[in-house]
Amino acid sequence: MNPETPITSATRRLSQGQIDTLRKLTPGQRIQVIQSVRVGAKKWQTTVAGVFRGLNYLATGVTTDRVPEDDIVVPMVHFTKDNGELSSIAVDENSQVTTL
Repeated sequence: MNPETPITSATRRLSQGQIDTLRKLTPGQRIQVIQSVRVGAKKWQTTVAGVFRGLNYLATGVTTDRVPEDDIVVPMVHFTKDNGELSSIAVDENSQVTTL
């Protein structure tokens, strides 16, 4: 992703600090991801570490041809966990990505 490309989320605004961190990531850097997970009334945090592979967007939408404003676009962080598993997370306002 070009360093000048805006990093936005279709759902909620990311903090400027989070955007700055995402912009500075380079492949090969060790990162830690903390995300809040909610299922029904239960909510908890999960933490994982690994090696950053890249940042791009996941664009989803309805299956019919509609206006682009109907699409949901979220930034995705791709990394390799310490056990070798390739993983990706959708970054939202409850995600914390930091370098180690």
